[in-house]
Amino acid sequence: MKKTLRRALWAGAIMAVAAAAVPTVQASAAVACAPAWSASAVYVKDNSVSYLSKNYTAKWWTTNEVPTASGEWGVWADKGACDGGTTPPTTPPTTPPTTPPTTPPTTPPGGGKNVVGYFAEWGVYGRNYHVKNIVTSGSAAKLTHILYAFGNTTGGQCSIGDAYADYDKAYTAADSVDGVADTWDAGALRGSFNQLRKLKKLYPNLKVIWSFGGWTWSGGFTQAAANPTAFANSCYNLVKDSRWADVFDGIDVDWEYPNACGLTCDASGPDSYNKVISALRTRFGQSFLVTSAISADGSNGGKLDAADYATGISKLNFVYPMTYDYFGAFAPQGPTAPHSPLTSYAGIPQQGFWSDAAIQKLKTKGVPASKMLLGIGFYGRGWTGVSQTAPGGTATGAAPGTYEAGIEDYKVLKNSCPPTGTVGGTSYAKCGSNWWSYDTPSTIAGKMTYVKQQGLGGAFFWEFSGDTSNGELITAIKNGLN
Repeated sequence: MKKTLRRALWAGAIMAVAAAAVPTVQASAAVACAPAWSASAVYVKDNSVSYLSKNYTAKWWTTNEVPTASGEWGVWADKGACDGGTTPPTTPPTTPPTTPPTTPPTTPPGGGKNVVGYFAEWGVYGRNYHVKNIVTSGSAAKLTHILYAFGNTTGGQCSIGDAYADYDKAYTAADSVDGVADTWDAGALRGSFNQLRKLKKLYPNLKVIWSFGGWTWSGGFTQAAANPTAFANSCYNLVKDSRWADVFDGIDVDWEYPNACGLTCDASGPDSYNKVISALRTRFGQSFLVTSAISADGSNGGKLDAADYATGISKLNFVYPMTYDYFGAFAPQGPTAPHSPLTSYAGIPQQGFWSDAAIQKLKTKGVPASKMLLGIGFYGRGWTGVSQTAPGGTATGAAPGTYEAGIEDYKVLKNSCPPTGTVGGTSYAKCGSNWWSYDTPSTIAGKMTYVKQQGLGGAFFWEFSGDTSNGELITAIKNGLN
């Protein structure tokens, strides 16, 4: 499964929320501004707030959900512009809330399941996606973990992927998570690392994991396997650097692929994966998160059989089988097939290339279901020169994409090429001679039902910038896991 895209995750954050509900403020004829919205407050049905000179009323219990990111179907009802400063209530509400919310926030978002999202380091450039977008989209409150992708492994050492994006890029007040501009003071942290630090202050239960490797930088793992202790020491020194040690709660290994081929081929042996994971666990200790993105090849004799994954996974907090990119225009003539099928279907081009096959294979190897997260792609893969609507058609090459041929974000495809059918638990779309497959809120709902039925630990996705500006897909994940 060739991948130019990538992923991330972390384990259980418990959302402890203050008990007191904010008193209701009735909208007045004078359209005065209600009390200002607070990220730390708990609101119940009919509570009113103001945000950016507009009043909003809660439709149900909520906390940490930005009013402007709510949308038509979200928790906040837009009540229109308000005038002047906030007007605190002068009398108690007629019927103050006397009971706790129907579902008190005693568990992480997603009903106790983990919701883990990849933040792509390079997204701050052409994609213009920044940490602040996680807040403005309403996604931050729906997450348990963020995977920051990627750190480099060249030479068998953990190293910075992009120094400018990571810790040097200066954010203005307008683009900063907390509305405070970065400084050029000596020793000041900038870049995405500082934005993540600010994000964690706003959402203290959110964990951040630094992911190393990925499709492009997995070659260094071969050298890491030759001296796992030296590799683990280099990772520890980098992740625990005093400039950003408070930003990261974990480290993630995205090795594509141990004792098998990805962009490069590894022949370090079936025990190399366990050696690398074991060294990291020993160096970082039991209280630090150690996770890993792995192959989701469920075929007999495939990538999951090439290495001793189960022993390595036993030392992990979570594991992310990359249950996407099964099929795509890296086979330019097709046959067309959905890149992230949950189940098999008649005519699937490769046996074992579907999500459930990988999950069941890992279970038979002794991997606990609760450690596994199901992967969701926030993008589609597609071909052009296709005449057949149903899967299995021939093609002439990769469909045009905004950033790369054969790949397009969900936020684009939902409008440019809406789904025309479903197969294997995911959707596909035929528009003109282009054929795409991608997940939608509807197919994600089905996949989250599968997560619960299988007792999996939650879901992860690649990656934030493929979602809509109001976070349709992450909302579908969270709601589906409740």
